[in-house]
Amino acid sequence: MPNVPHRSGFVTLVGRPNVGKSTLLNRLLGQKVAITSHRPQTTRNRIPGVVTRPGAQIVFVDTPGIHKARRALNQHMVDVATGALWDTDAVALLVEAGVGPELQVGVAETVNDLLGHLRGLDKPVYLVINKIDRLPRPQLLPIIDAYQQLFDFAEILPVSALKGEGVAHLLDVLAAALPEGPALYPEDALTDLTERFIAAELVREKLFRQLGQEVPYSVAVTIEAWRDLSSSGRVEIDAIIHVERDSQKGIVIGKGGQMLKQIGVAARKDLERLLDAQVHLSLFVRVEKAWTRTPGSLRKLGYESS
Repeated sequence: MPNVPHRSGFVTLVGRPNVGKSTLLNRLLGQKVAITSHRPQTTRNRIPGVVTRPGAQIVFVDTPGIHKARRALNQHMVDVATGALWDTDAVALLVEAGVGPELQVGVAETVNDLLGHLRGLDKPVYLVINKIDRLPRPQLLPIIDAYQQLFDFAEILPVSALKGEGVAHLLDVLAAALPEGPALYPEDALTDLTERFIAAELVREKLFRQLGQEVPYSVAVTIEAWRDLSSSGRVEIDAIIHVERDSQKGIVIGKGGQMLKQIGVAARKDLERLLDAQVHLSLFVRVEKAWTRTPGSLRKLGYESS
């Protein structure tokens, strides 16, 4: 539009695990870039997503959930999330629209700690109350009030990332908060993540969804080989699933290799949609002793705080 400045910049999504940051990012993009599961602590790295609209380009940065870190991997995740607060133009703090059995409202200790970090920022902070589809609207009011008493938010935005409710308004508000400037990415860009990174994440997502209890938190995925056979419209991918113990290796493979086969079939379907090509995916399981507790192993498997 004439005489209206173009705006561009970064908005960091932060919050506790499992509040819906990755689901919101995918909803904003209209396409899956960040993996999701019902388990907390699924996201381990910064996941950027680019939304281009008339007059603005917003680069959203999904981050790992803030939680109490007990292992080297968990500390890496928290460092990634808190580090992303400084290199951004605005912050969207996501919380859940949840209440207790007696309609009591509380602010989690980790969120209180995070608010302490946010008070030191010279950036607008928006409170995004997610999952509003799961409770009656009047019950939102005490949640809003509880947070208003703790922090001077630029605005409070109730949304449902799952249903899409309130997301268009959220985009309008955050676009207006960005500084004037040209687009940072090409108009058709969705992310600057490599296809290899996304492929490894998609395999890891299936591990989180298929495996029980603690095993998913002890797995990492790396891509060992990528063969783009463009003449035949085929991509061949060799991926390594890293676990910490021999017993976990047996669980991932499953009886007669059935679990590994299920994981591979599910991941291949997503990869074919991502790459728009026929995909041959080979999965291998390797034991990397205590890798979640060893900084050297974290770096070897690609977990390095920036």
